[in-house]
Amino acid sequence: MKNNNEKIKVSHSKGIMPKHKFGQNFISDTNLLSAIVRDGEVTPNDTVLEIGAGEGALTKEISKIAKKTVSFEIDNDLKPILLSQNLPNTQFVFCDALKEDLEKIESLLGEEYKIIANLPYYITSPLIFKFLEGSEKLLSMTIMVQKEVAQRIVAKEGGKDYGILSVMIAFHGDAKITRQVSRKMFFPVPNVDSAVVNIKIVKNKFDVNKENFAKIVKGAFSMRRKTLLNNLSTALKMSKEEIQQKLTHFDTNRRAESFSVQEFVEITKILLS
Repeated sequence: MKNNNEKIKVSHSKGIMPKHKFGQNFISDTNLLSAIVRDGEVTPNDTVLEIGAGEGALTKEISKIAKKTVSFEIDNDLKPILLSQNLPNTQFVFCDALKEDLEKIESLLGEEYKIIANLPYYITSPLIFKFLEGSEKLLSMTIMVQKEVAQRIVAKEGGKDYGILSVMIAFHGDAKITRQVSRKMFFPVPNVDSAVVNIKIVKNKFDVNKENFAKIVKGAFSMRRKTLLNNLSTALKMSKEEIQQKLTHFDTNRRAESFSVQEFVEITKILLS
């Protein structure tokens, strides 16, 4: 967790105003930025993918340790600032990482890699799913996100925060919140606090087809107020009777948020084996 005595130093000295359309909120406190890199367990042997370089403050801290850093930035107005820093072993790519082909991104990295990023709210879930579901080379993700999103990422079954994001991340790895970050650390100051989440990827954590698992989970949560039986019947185009006959060990009148990841694995094996 962040030390309460940690000095807050939010500055804006480079003359570039953050753009709302890109969800930009810059942060310059070097204590916090270096702590995020520590949370990501970056070593001199690591290749790091950064999503959203901003003014390069976090990139600079990554480049001090990592063997190689590839940093994506969507805002071309930041290009002169970033390139002028001449960071060692660092490559800047000026395009939208969410739209860029994953194979092309990973060709720039060249090996297994870790992600470190300060993510705007509007791309958080799509970006997480892009790499979790598509990559075989991702080792971990250490991301700063809105506090509410962080709570959803680490949520356990039975609570209001538990949903598709919680289940899919738990399926692919182990997630934990490493520190809380006050909104006062950012420029401009957002309306919400943030948190840093570390997700360690665990390859083949569950012995089930990941595409089938995703289909079951997304179908199960398609309408949160409806039961698992109703949602899966619609999503899989199977009769309720057939589902009940196959899922005899489950109470299919429960809602999706009450089912654990392991239960979803078992349901996947039964219905889509």
